[in-house]
Amino acid sequence: MKILVTGAGGFLGGAVVERLCGDGHDVLGFVRDEARWTNRPARAGVFVGDITDAESLLEAAAGCDVVIHAAALVKQWVRDSTQFDRVNVSGLNNVLQAVRRHDTRLLYVSSFIALGPSDAEPLDESHRPEATEFYNDYHRTKWIADQMARHAGETDVDLVRIYPGVVFGPGALTDGNHVVKLLLQHADGKLPGILGKGDRRQCFAYLDDVVNGIVQAVSRASRGQGFILGGENRTVVELLTEFERLSGVPVPRRHIPFGIAGWVGRVQRWRAMMTGSEPELTDEVVRIYRREWAYSSALAERELGYRVTPFAEAMSRTVEWLKATGKLS
Repeated sequence: MKILVTGAGGFLGGAVVERLCGDGHDVLGFVRDEARWTNRPARAGVFVGDITDAESLLEAAAGCDVVIHAAALVKQWVRDSTQFDRVNVSGLNNVLQAVRRHDTRLLYVSSFIALGPSDAEPLDESHRPEATEFYNDYHRTKWIADQMARHAGETDVDLVRIYPGVVFGPGALTDGNHVVKLLLQHADGKLPGILGKGDRRQCFAYLDDVVNGIVQAVSRASRGQGFILGGENRTVVELLTEFERLSGVPVPRRHIPFGIAGWVGRVQRWRAMMTGSEPELTDEVVRIYRREWAYSSALAERELGYRVTPFAEAMSRTVEWLKATGKLS
């Protein structure tokens, strides 16, 4: 099977390419800069293009059986917020044009954030939040793109929606692997403290599980379906407690009230607009951490054979990798 993967140089996209190549597929990675795709498998092809360029996607998708669209702008802030629209919304529209032209199956890798916060009970794929409150431009544009994907899957495109949880594990330390980046920041003594009580749940998804789920969805998912590929719903305190058990780095004692953190984040965001330097924290991110983002992968487990690696085991593998690569002493 010939498969085009956008975002092949990213944390998740790169792992998907590696797995597909290992399974014997003919894989073409779609990247903006070939030189930055440092973990490219030897048997993977490369197409240099940009998802904001519709013509390059039309050319890359020609002859492909499946397109896996994993490219996205995953950041808490950029100075020009329209970049989120060009990449996350217009980029998906360009992919949709390409798969329509070539009559190709599309797996669109969305995000849990497009489903909205859960709070009381974990959400599943049936939840369809209204356009009410967006916490930042990433949230806003992933919601818009999700609505586009749902409509296309219900009308004229063989499309499957994938909603990964908070993906973590061994791999590139990009913004997509922000959990591991956070753990390393903490190990270096650069984490000021825990936001609030640290008791809000997040759906932590181990990278290998998500990759397996995406590969399973290529052949097993039905047109128009959506699948949450998550893991155990855990709190930040539980994350850092498990990290302490495995690494010896103690859980931070300091808890920063949301009100204070929000004020600091607002000042940093204003400063960033003046200087162009990315802030360490924004008030928008603080608002995200005020909510719970807990989800169920039961549908993927039933229909795709999706399996969740226990949280403790996933953390153990991650910390072992950090130590083996010298990123953690």
